Amino acid sequence: MKPLLITDCDEVLLHMVRHFGEWLGETQDIDFALNGSAFEGSMRRRGDGSTLEGEEMWALLDGFFPAEMERQTLVPHAREVLGSIAEVADIVVLTNLQDHCRDHRITQLANHGIVHRVECNQGGKGAPVAKLVAEHGAPVTVFVDDLAVHHESVAKHAPDVFRLHMVAEPSLAPKVPPAPHAHARIDDWRDAEAWILERFAQG
Repeated sequence: MKPLLITDCDEVLLHMVRHFGEWLGETQDIDFALNGSAFEGSMRRRGDGSTLEGEEMWALLDGFFPAEMERQTLVPHAREVLGSIAEVADIVVLTNLQDHCRDHRITQLANHGIVHRVECNQGGKGAPVAKLVAEHGAPVTVFVDDLAVHHESVAKHAPDVFRLHMVAEPSLAPKVPPAPHAHARIDDWRDAEAWILERFAQG
């Protein structure tokens, strides 16, 4: 049985926030300045400087996904490293999108040369990671995500999974502290590859 890599997509495989911000400015007349991982307080109307709240904010994200997904660009070295890892492990992309976006995400990743199983999720990722581990029966699993909340969730529901915190957006990474429930923080896929393969070797 091969090891298993479960990886997030946005800000891990594909850049998202930079392109989401461009879209907001071009089409919605909204300035987007993300200070850390939380979207709250990050969107302001150019007209009056007011901050968007709750439902308005999430509605705009729904406007970006899936209609504007083609704007997203590949994180450097992600495709090549996944290709190398795929020689020794199975890979699942676990992405927090609505289910109707799944086919769009599969096509989007394939257009960037990344062809692996894709599963959509809403909320914490611990339970779906535990389900994937049980289904796969892997001797060792590595989980990669940019959000600390998901590392905490996986630590709770699948504590034996190795957890790698990665924030591949250079403008965002310095503002995001290492996730306390992750085993390591690495923001470059070239360095992450060695860490992941070392974890697999332990299995």
